[in-house]
Amino acid sequence: MKKVELIDQVNCHNLLGEGVQWNAQEKSFWWTDILSKKLFSYQLFSRSLKEWDLPERLGCFAFSDGKSEVLAAFESGFAWYHLESGRCEWIAKPEAHWQGNRLNDGRCDRQGRFWSGSITEQQNHPSQSAGLFCLDGEVKISQHLTGLKISNALCWSRDSSKMYHADSPTHTLRVYDFDAETGRLGSSTIFAKTETGIEPDGACVDADDYVWNAQWGGSRVVRYAPDGTKNFVLALPVSQVTCVAFGGDDYSILAVTSARIGLSGEALQAQPDAGNLFIFKTEFTGLPESRFLIK
Repeated sequence: MKKVELIDQVNCHNLLGEGVQWNAQEKSFWWTDILSKKLFSYQLFSRSLKEWDLPERLGCFAFSDGKSEVLAAFESGFAWYHLESGRCEWIAKPEAHWQGNRLNDGRCDRQGRFWSGSITEQQNHPSQSAGLFCLDGEVKISQHLTGLKISNALCWSRDSSKMYHADSPTHTLRVYDFDAETGRLGSSTIFAKTETGIEPDGACVDADDYVWNAQWGGSRVVRYAPDGTKNFVLALPVSQVTCVAFGGDDYSILAVTSARIGLSGEALQAQPDAGNLFIFKTEFTGLPESRFLIK
């Protein structure tokens, strides 16, 4: 059995830590605390932490070669965010017509398109639902899924033939046929299911094409084989585990975000590290995070 060892912990006490990813150019993990409207970066080797106050809640983000700005999926839409000035250059607000929706989990596919799904926090109309959106290299928006409640767990197989996705309240991870050239989704099947009270959250794919999924309410990260069977379970000392990413020079370092929102005083006493970033040295190997590719 391969080993996983906790080597560091960032005491950031996020309300809703999410969207963690490795920035290879800066050798740092970046993530968002959605509810606190903050963006964080943690330099792995110097152990230095930076944070930025944001104009809106940030669901997920991406980096782009040749641009210093962060491509952000804020609650109200997609924008280029200037870290130094705090200025936003808005690109699109695909769900401006739905009050109560915000953008949530997402990442770039291996062809450099930026994807983000949304969440319905407050349903004000019978037909209101969340969706899954894609921002392509020509900076054009397209919608690929609808009828969702909480879009999560977005990641792709090594060869880009499969896309993984979850609508968290369904307790189901689905796998879609994916056309890497066009970015279109094909048919889908159930990949894995979680137990009652445990929801699939952020995910990534490792170098062996296995899926790592953070599981909200489960105090764990689960590694699934390509056929959907459980291969490895990483237990954490917090119940609300939210997202995972590999980093480090050889991509053997695993970072895991967590949340403390909604936990009672008694629960916080039992899990005082809730909301922190956990960093593990592993004998597994991840894959580089894709960056947004402008055509």
